[in-house]
Amino acid sequence: MKLKKIVGKKLKFIRLKAGMTIQNLAERSNVSSNMISRIERGMTIPSVDILLKLARVFNKSINYFVEEVSNTHEIVFTSPGQRDKTVYEDASNMLTESFTSGLRDAQFSSFFCTVKKGGSSGVKNMYHPGDELIYVLEGQLEVTVADSTYRMGSGDSLSFKSHLPHRWDNIGEEDARVIWTLSPFTII
Repeated sequence: MKLKKIVGKKLKFIRLKAGMTIQNLAERSNVSSNMISRIERGMTIPSVDILLKLARVFNKSINYFVEEVSNTHEIVFTSPGQRDKTVYEDASNMLTESFTSGLRDAQFSSFFCTVKKGGSSGVKNMYHPGDELIYVLEGQLEVTVADSTYRMGSGDSLSFKSHLPHRWDNIGEEDARVIWTLSPFTII
């Protein structure tokens, strides 16, 4: 399938799924309704700048719009050691393994995270659209959401609206192993 058709089809799908008209999307993205219509009909390939503006409205990366369906799957099975891995900040902070990498049009992202002893999200609070679930398998995390602090141990879970300011620290004497799930799809 040609790139113009892939981008157009995905843009129309996500716009309709969000219950938006072309005019609504134009207002939220600062992209003209005429340009959006041309993109959706597969008549033009948008510039990277326009694609970024559209992607921000849906909290997506531009990869969502250009990724071929053949590169993603409706079912993803992985075993330990086979998952896409990312190390954040430095090797002493956090390692994530994605459970959902390669899932076509995922509406959530879920990770197996190893938070190193002393690891922290930093001194500044984070906030982003959507919902978040933290489930501690092993170790201890201290998570602050808004004005409340939660000391989490093995078996504890915490769900919250992630637009609330939040941060976390590994307060245990060992690495913490955590399942982290975010919706809509977000890269940790």
